Amino acid sequence: MGLDTAEKIIFNIKERAKTDKYETEEELNKLVINEIKKVFTDTTSEFKTFDFNITKKPYVIMIVGVNGVGKTTSIGKLAYNFKKAGKSVLIGSADTFRAAANEQLEIWANKAGVEIIQNPKSSDPASVAFDTVQAAVSRNTDVVIIDTAGRLHNKSHLMEELKKIQRVMQKVIPDIPNETFIVLDATTGQNGLNQVKEFSNALGSVTGIILTKLDGTAKGGIVIKINNELKTPVRFIGVGEQIDDLQIFESENFIKALFE
Repeated sequence: MGLDTAEKIIFNIKERAKTDKYETEEELNKLVINEIKKVFTDTTSEFKTFDFNITKKPYVIMIVGVNGVGKTTSIGKLAYNFKKAGKSVLIGSADTFRAAANEQLEIWANKAGVEIIQNPKSSDPASVAFDTVQAAVSRNTDVVIIDTAGRLHNKSHLMEELKKIQRVMQKVIPDIPNETFIVLDATTGQNGLNQVKEFSNALGSVTGIILTKLDGTAKGGIVIKINNELKTPVRFIGVGEQIDDLQIFESENFIKALFE
């Protein structure tokens, strides 16, 4: 979770211990857990359920992140959960960079039972995003999920492409995307903070984190640092490869798992 964050938590525990006396290890652990929980309290999302009320249709979610973090599977799982909650969903396959991206996303869309907009002949991701939002408007779709190519966060020309996708979608609806989620691999250390910073700088803001690969030994402590420093909430966690292995993030359960 990084030195600064750990030091801040330790300082707060010492201050608490002056007034909240503890006599057992269990009581001390409660102090520790409460102090870590405070880091999440202000930033944990209102996104408590997939069955939330959509006031403006379509509700557009843009998914970003570096290569190999699990964006495609996360999109499939998100789509599945929204569909299960009774919402109509449209996926936009705007990762035109990777040859297999369309096929992979199509497989996940079929698993989720939702429609997908793709244009294998086009190398322009912004045009696919534009077509997807336009289609969603004409079909009165509830939720749109836009996939984007995995990219290194320190490559400026690739970041410019993301900005273009945003601008072109806004020609259809000016104030979208409603959410921009960054997918982070739980095994990522300090670099995870840099990724959130760079994508936030490029896109104006990142509204939430999808934390993947928590089914292994990784604890995902970096998100405590990200919450502490950048106030970017964790929205969802991926805990496996199956389509229903995406959970809404709950800070208390996450912290308990840290100490297991």
